[in-house]
Amino acid sequence: MKRVYNFSAGPSMLPQAVLEKAAAEMLDYNGTGQSVMEMSHRSKAYKPIIDRTEALVRELLGVPANYKVLFLQGGASLQFAMIPLNLKKKGKAAFIDTGVWSDKAIKEAKKWLAVEVIASSKDKAYNYIPAVEKVTGDYDYVHVTSNNTIVGTAFKKFPDTGSIPLVCDASSNILSEPIDVSKFGIIYAGAQKNLAPAGVTLVIIREDLIRGKEHPDGDLSADVPTMLRYDTHANEGSMYNTPPCYSIYMMGLVLEWVKNLGGAEAIGRMNREKAAILYDYLDSSSYFRATTDKASRSIMNIPFVTTIADAEKAEAINKKFVAEAEAAGLVNLAGHRLVGGMRASIYNAMPVEGVKALVDFMKKFEKENA
Repeated sequence: MKRVYNFSAGPSMLPQAVLEKAAAEMLDYNGTGQSVMEMSHRSKAYKPIIDRTEALVRELLGVPANYKVLFLQGGASLQFAMIPLNLKKKGKAAFIDTGVWSDKAIKEAKKWLAVEVIASSKDKAYNYIPAVEKVTGDYDYVHVTSNNTIVGTAFKKFPDTGSIPLVCDASSNILSEPIDVSKFGIIYAGAQKNLAPAGVTLVIIREDLIRGKEHPDGDLSADVPTMLRYDTHANEGSMYNTPPCYSIYMMGLVLEWVKNLGGAEAIGRMNREKAAILYDYLDSSSYFRATTDKASRSIMNIPFVTTIADAEKAEAINKKFVAEAEAAGLVNLAGHRLVGGMRASIYNAMPVEGVKALVDFMKKFEKENA
């Protein structure tokens, strides 16, 4: 069996070792005679799975003891609503607008509170991260998107928000390198980039932000649905209802894989090495170029275009590139429609050999088509 190198922005490729272990355990997990897919989430067999996954999240991300780790559903998109519903007190939030996903979060938050966009990179098609050193004001929270999948930018330094909770959508770069969780009130991430198959959303939330009947600021509004309350899930260990059991199990396997590699520090070194290989080639090429500002470049998502000036010819070349790359075992390289060109998403599971194979193909394509 020949595996391709999958450069999809999500769902992304998973480590082969993880897939092989999951396959070996598909029919009989740990001698139970059943698949995790079939297992009751209330069973003695399943509880160690979710407990181990939480323990690994805490270990690998250095989650402080005063934070809850939740395994929810609905993707990061549901968090766009849960966050304002649960954090609303004064009725105002600040956002740094860095692309499509932050814009979606802004639009959703506006349904429940006043939103102030305190900085934006929309003026240059979101190809950079605006510099914001410090945020002050009467805000319930400040929201950032740490890595912008479509345009290929990432925060290198987060703003100082003082006592205002900093909320971060880290869906496309969670666990790609070390992060200081204590700087954030909430970090949330859809799992389908770096952590697991789609279906589970990781939420790391500081306990004082989980409002319930005993909270100093009082309970949430009575019209907040039960399933959209953080205390509902925190009080029940993410098992108020049936959780996405298999995706949580897969996340545990992926986290074990990361731990065996050496943890967040080691995976960060690997990711920076992979990104440097591709960026170095793009910066030296006269035929291809990266589209993002150098100071804001993501190490997870790398959009690139040709230097062909004629738009019609460039589009034809783009289609040729994607088709020939796929034939060579390099798949899902078409760029997002808002940026065009091509995009290589090189999440944790992408081996360095995959990036080297892409660069070799690009050199060959450049030689044949320039």
